[in-house]
Amino acid sequence: MQHTLIALVEDKPGVLNRVSSLFRRRGFNIDSLTVGRTDQPGISRMTIVMDSDSAGAERVTSYLYKLVNVIYVDDVTNRPAVNRDLAMMKVSVSASNRTEIIQLVDVFRARIVDVANDSLIIEITGDEDKITGFVEVLRPYGIIEMVRTGIVSMLRGAIAPDSGHAFAMNGNGKMVKVFS
Repeated sequence: MQHTLIALVEDKPGVLNRVSSLFRRRGFNIDSLTVGRTDQPGISRMTIVMDSDSAGAERVTSYLYKLVNVIYVDDVTNRPAVNRDLAMMKVSVSASNRTEIIQLVDVFRARIVDVANDSLIIEITGDEDKITGFVEVLRPYGIIEMVRTGIVSMLRGAIAPDSGHAFAMNGNGKMVKVFS
């Protein structure tokens, strides 16, 4: 089963390497990994999707907590969340199929972000199934190139993985939770 973990980490060099090395050393595969800044200065958010049973996900969560620079980890797999992935693909087009491809873009609520005589670059955002379905529909036309960002996840409602917490630097230079 796929598990989605959200980790808040200090935005420092080497943190991503330590996290990915932990997965490698423990024999877990990362299916998707995204990292980005948060609204808290000095804090980045990782969304990690891994294929594991619940016990494996719990072990990884506890291992992550032991890493320096990891502030918070939450397995949001069985909680109400919005998960999104973004893909861009360059598709081969001709005069005879351009209209058909544009109609498919509309049906999937994707966007054309670049137009050339012989190709279109299409951007699509959605859950993993929507993007996979769109790729399969476009494959017969000729996908020249494709890239996907990886999944990002956010809990629904007013809950946040770090609910009720802000972060600040303590006297030892370590990020700590500050209750708000």
